[in-house]
Amino acid sequence: QVQLVESGGGLVQAGGSLRLSCVASGRTFNSYDMGWFRQAPGKAREFAAAISWSGVDTYYADSAKGRFTISRDVRNAVDLQMNSLKPEDTAVYSCAAGPVNYRMGRTDTNYYHYWGQGTQVTVSS
Repeated sequence: QVQLVESGGGLVQAGGSLRLSCVASGRTFNSYDMGWFRQAPGKAREFAAAISWSGVDTYYADSAKGRFTISRDVRNAVDLQMNSLKPEDTAVYSCAAGPVNYRMGRTDTNYYHYWGQGTQVTVSS
């Protein structure tokens, strides 16, 4: 059974940092692109960051550029380091995995075949 399990969420004050981690099990995701998405209450899920299967290429939403850093390692894990957090970053953050697809953009939720349950991030003002 394929599973993506996120951890690292929590409550932090504005300006603080959190590091989210997503560990995959049930199969190897070495050849899969990985992404982080977030969904705030009453809003649609939105793209935050993605990393290519090789780890060479990274992609960020405009709201995340300069503050978030996505990385992956040989443990079949992908992390999202979030700095200078703002109250508007409050959301449930989910990781996702998808095989390389040159006909679709990595910011598209349909690009990804596997999803985690999500971890709550709350930023207080």
